[in-house]
Amino acid sequence: MTRFDADDPTERRKLFADAVAAHRERASPFFTVEVDPNPESDGEDAPAPWVQFADGTFNVDVTDEELERAKSLLSEFPEFRIDGMESPEESEGTNLRITARSDANRLAAFVDRTFREVYGRDDDYRAWVAAV
Repeated sequence: MTRFDADDPTERRKLFADAVAAHRERASPFFTVEVDPNPESDGEDAPAPWVQFADGTFNVDVTDEELERAKSLLSEFPEFRIDGMESPEESEGTNLRITARSDANRLAAFVDRTFREVYGRDDDYRAWVAAV
């Protein structure tokens, strides 16, 4: 990979597809995509959302409200499924593990839509591939 961030919808999806390809080529343990915190939806002290992918599985942390939006989004990706949900008592959210065996473009579309529809980011949000 030669670039690591994008803020245009088309460029973001290309970036995410490139991250999937780099992850697969390098047989890396995972790749992580991060965005800036959104004070309006995340709260001042809340961490910025992230999406991680490893071994055909997405890993995301969601609030109860975001969980419902994630389930709705997954209804449009029938080849993806929730394989695990953990809600530790000391945490206010849920960690989702979503099996997603698909091509790089379909995985990239899911990542982009997760940030927009689950985490409420605007169309021009900036994302970084923080680790590959």
